[in-house]
Amino acid sequence: MPNSPNDMMAAVTESMKKRTGRSIEQWVALVGKSGVDPLDQNAVRKWLKSEHELPQNSRWAIADAAARAAGWKRPDVEQYIDSQFADDKAALRPIFDKLRTIIEKFGDDISVEGRSTYTPFVRKRQFCAIAAATKTRVDVGLKYTKAPKSALLKPAKAPGQATHKISLGKLSDINADVKQLLKAAYEQSG
Repeated sequence: MPNSPNDMMAAVTESMKKRTGRSIEQWVALVGKSGVDPLDQNAVRKWLKSEHELPQNSRWAIADAAARAAGWKRPDVEQYIDSQFADDKAALRPIFDKLRTIIEKFGDDISVEGRSTYTPFVRKRQFCAIAAATKTRVDVGLKYTKAPKSALLKPAKAPGQATHKISLGKLSDINADVKQLLKAAYEQSG
């Protein structure tokens, strides 16, 4: 079973010809001939769905490969985070930074991954995802096997693989209750 987004992409790419009848290279060439901008991965995925009815993982792998062939380089984790908290969401960055510091103190078995719209924190599985939801709010998605009782928690399906979320608007919202909820999600993911 793939352990990271790169592992998943490699597994999907490796089995591409068997599943779709074309190799990843053939799909990239087809995207190039389609008139769709290969750097617009969302447009490529939409085209692959509407014109070729490909499953989601195949669309993502092909769009990624087409963008790379056109010169795009995947951002590293810190670049993803910087882009999420830029421009009109820059004022939310201290909230993210404080949450990250708290989370990373739970253990040395945590990895931080890059995504375009949220930042996942993973132990054996993703247990937390932080997103700059609006100009004034950070959403913290938490995945529980058994959710603690808390007025702060709301049932959710995002960000990330959340079962619940907390919304924060200022640094002072990060209190002892928030820390306990983060810790519970971490502990349940091990």
